[in-house]
Amino acid sequence: VEKTKENGSETTKDKLLGGRVLLLQPKRGYRAALDSVLLASAIPAVDGDSVMDLGSGVGSASLCLAYRVKGCQIEGIEVQRPLVSLGTQNISLNGFEKRIKFVLGDVSEVGKLWERRFDHVMINPPYLPAARAQPTSNPDPAKIEVGISLGDWVYAAASLVRYAGSLTFIHRADRLDELLSSVREVAGDINICPIWPSLGKEARRVIVKGRKGRRGPMKFCAGLVLHDGEGQYTMSAKRILYSGGALEF
Repeated sequence: VEKTKENGSETTKDKLLGGRVLLLQPKRGYRAALDSVLLASAIPAVDGDSVMDLGSGVGSASLCLAYRVKGCQIEGIEVQRPLVSLGTQNISLNGFEKRIKFVLGDVSEVGKLWERRFDHVMINPPYLPAARAQPTSNPDPAKIEVGISLGDWVYAAASLVRYAGSLTFIHRADRLDELLSSVREVAGDINICPIWPSLGKEARRVIVKGRKGRRGPMKFCAGLVLHDGEGQYTMSAKRILYSGGALEF
């Protein structure tokens, strides 16, 4: 990990996918972790597809997806200007200038920013509703729903995707009911993938994927187990986290 300065704030240069992706990000505040890599692995994109990264942060999910699917085109929207700046630098750092673009904007403004519709939308929304977060004068919109509910994120995503295109979320497992109540209003063929820390442990994250306008049944898949009995990553987790493999479900 290298430490640098960005607009007077300390940043780090980190590595994702076993060093295949380089990432500048703030040293303090929200930092990309497994969730962004797992989200990118679940997007059913192929060469030639267009993808929207809604709430793109510093671009971690976009960069991982661009590495895996060499011919996809990605655009992202992020409300925090410093993160857009770092994300743009990350695009250049990884040589994706022709394939990824990030813009500054709020989720509530997506209808004004884009008339086109994407093949896929991926979303790693804030995990905490404002009512459950500790009071603060400057809440972090990457962690806390600031003026925008989880349902708002779902409807914004649905407004950006084409008919039968995919919507893919990663979220806390204890908010699955709330997430599904909104997703089922706009999508069907919903698949739910629990992320198990290890066998016998309660899932903390879920990935939810649906198709806009479809009305197929909802399905649970076996999910992904991250760690084996010795605390090491499982072979399935290594294939995704270190090699940029796809999470198929």
